[in-house]
Amino acid sequence: QVQLVESGGGLVQAGGSLRLSCTASGRTFSNYGVAWFRQAPGKEREFVSAISYGGSNKDYADSVKGRFIISRDNAKNTVYLQMISLKPEDTAVYYCAAGAFVRAYFGENEYNYWGQGTQVTVSS
Repeated sequence: QVQLVESGGGLVQAGGSLRLSCTASGRTFSNYGVAWFRQAPGKEREFVSAISYGGSNKDYADSVKGRFIISRDNAKNTVYLQMISLKPEDTAVYYCAAGAFVRAYFGENEYNYWGQGTQVTVSS
């Protein structure tokens, strides 16, 4: 089992920045690829970004490329999502998810451990 806890969400003005953290406990974190997803009210959950278990492969949704950066610190069992130039349309609950030995993003089904989510609200 892997337990994931997200933190770092909050209220920020458009153009501002936030850094989300996804901290894991349980099994060897370095063996898990991690992805961030988000879900806005009334919308389906969507992919945001992913990092491979080795950390060398990173994927981004087109809507966040150039604004969001994913990284990981295996010594701290944590994956980060640095978000800059935030827009009101980035408002959502952000979830992290982990999957064993995931090397790239191929879909949600690769991830079988999920956190409880953290709210990000961007005001205009």
